[in-house]
Amino acid sequence: MGALLLRCALLALAAGLVAARGGGGGGAGAAGRLSPNYYRHSCPRVERIVADVVAAKQRANPSTAAGTLRLFFHDCFVGGCDASVLVSPLSADRSPERAAEINLSLPGDSFDVVARAKAALEVACPGTVSCADILALAARDLVGILGGPRFPVALGRRDARRSDARDVEGNLPRTNMSARAMAVLFARKGFTPRELVALAGAHTVGFSHCGEFAHRLYSFRSADGYDPSLNPAFARALQSSCANYRSDPTISIFNDIMTPGKFDEVYFKNLPRGLGLLASDAALWEYPATRVFVQRYADNRTAFFEDFAAAMQKLGAVGVKTGRQGVVRRHCDVL
Repeated sequence: MGALLLRCALLALAAGLVAARGGGGGGAGAAGRLSPNYYRHSCPRVERIVADVVAAKQRANPSTAAGTLRLFFHDCFVGGCDASVLVSPLSADRSPERAAEINLSLPGDSFDVVARAKAALEVACPGTVSCADILALAARDLVGILGGPRFPVALGRRDARRSDARDVEGNLPRTNMSARAMAVLFARKGFTPRELVALAGAHTVGFSHCGEFAHRLYSFRSADGYDPSLNPAFARALQSSCANYRSDPTISIFNDIMTPGKFDEVYFKNLPRGLGLLASDAALWEYPATRVFVQRYADNRTAFFEDFAAAMQKLGAVGVKTGRQGVVRRHCDVL
């Protein structure tokens, strides 16, 4: 009888360990099963195929890089890196993540580059490479094309079986957030203030619509009507450029007005000078816990590149699904 009880207890313990390792839709255990060599035998040319598609798309549409970086971040911070943000509202029974208000401004070129790479891979290796892995590779490759760091990408993610717009709210930073609020949000995902600032460095490329920072330009409670943390000449130029943003919401300004097409550390140099476009950018300089890293990266491009690469690798492992936790979609925009 005692032996039987002992055996039952051991079986229960084993079941508990399996549940702990496999539960939660993909955590540290799932991330540990990723590998840069995941497709070595099933699709050995996967990185070359994605790189070729990405390079051609970036040449044709230079805004692709910044948009794809943002798309990758929005995917990973909501339910993990599982391509759930790629699902089209036209193909889903309920509103997917892509239909959430904060995702409506995600650029079409970023979705298109993933779709093109997926189509090429379906010819070379049908039903093998996940959309989540394609997005991770595309984001990495586009950073390199713009002069940023190259780094290995662990592969083996599966695509989500669901996508729901209701999952988005509260999981992504807003452009008017304080640095303290962003630090709390990132901490919930397992990221430090240092990693927050490194990832924010992606704003060294891309642009923002005037509506996202207009509150800093007009009717601000200051003598000049604009946010006093802005460089005065920069603020006046923005007021002029964005004057018609209500009638034309497409009016946009580069996030880094100095080197907008280059992935570098100049974004961080801009912040102490009052040249941060978004309130959330400026906030990184005003908050002591993040200011130290803004200064570090402004002074040292190598430090920024190293920390950005490490943070991107960590981001790419957030909430991943492997094995039976997910699927490999034939079309990235369709569940």
